Amino acid sequence: MDAIIVIWTNLAITQRNKIFEYWNKRNRSNSYSKRINLIIYEKIDLLESNPLIGEEIEDYNARIIHFENYGLVYKIEKHNIYILSFWDSKQNPKKILEILKK
Repeated sequence: MDAIIVIWTNLAITQRNKIFEYWNKRNRSNSYSKRINLIIYEKIDLLESNPLIGEEIEDYNARIIHFENYGLVYKIEKHNIYILSFWDSKQNPKKILEILKK
């Protein structure tokens, strides 16, 4: 079986960085960001072993795996998992659909 490769899109990286910057500034510490980053990579490990674990986003060929107040929106193509968005669940859910339409 071929190994699955996880690829972050530029958008997802930017979203993650902005969220981390916000929390680092707000908390005057990067402890929370480090904890969330650890959870992200635990979820990515799960995705590599079971890509279908995330909840399906109907009509968009995408999935989301939730944790804390966040989610990783991703799609599977052959042996690649593309992280499309690092989602803050406090946002309007319609924004996910706008991202997926692009």
